Amino acid sequence: MESPVKMKVEIWSDVMCPFCYIGKRKFEQALAQFENSDQVEVEWKSFQLSPDMKTDTSANINAYLAKHKGISLVEAQRMNAQVTDLASKVGLQFNFAQSILANSFNAHRFAHFAKQKGKQNEAEELLFESYFSNGKNIDDIPTLIALGTEIGLFAEELSDALLNGHFANAVKADIQEAQDLGVRGVPFFVFDRKYAASGAQDSQIFLQTLEKSFEEWRTEKPETVK
Repeated sequence: MESPVKMKVEIWSDVMCPFCYIGKRKFEQALAQFENSDQVEVEWKSFQLSPDMKTDTSANINAYLAKHKGISLVEAQRMNAQVTDLASKVGLQFNFAQSILANSFNAHRFAHFAKQKGKQNEAEELLFESYFSNGKNIDDIPTLIALGTEIGLFAEELSDALLNGHFANAVKADIQEAQDLGVRGVPFFVFDRKYAASGAQDSQIFLQTLEKSFEEWRTEKPETVK
């Protein structure tokens, strides 16, 4: 039996983007309030804010931010403290002091593997939590394999995929698609390829966009909706 057609919401994000994690939680709050949530399919798309970043387990994330933004260390610490406060308002606990500066490409490959196994959303949540709360190196293959087993992925299959460069093209395709759509920053939410929302919007904005896009989708595809 074929699976019922659902309205798709695509989310471009990067694992090392704090507002992507905050936006994820706000979108989930909206989805929990949406009465037709069972007819919405969420697909995560890869994006890299710093594709040339070199993983450095000894680097301090505040120092990196200061250098990257051209600001003082004190200003960088203040910025991260403000983001930590924003995260706490949606129930997230950020620990920037432990975050490991890491290139996110392998993490995105991991997410694509998980997507193939029907575990993409679980993978995204675990990657965000690992980076922002638990101080794990999301570029490290053994770490990613261990994370995979936490959500029921087979270690041997995942190891083969990560060690042999699988899903690299899928990550690059997502990034190219974002460029083609004019996406310049993340998180970036696309509802049924009609409406878009950029940034960690208020959950009510997400809810309104869900309702509007779903109503139009249901009108156009009445045969797919009970």
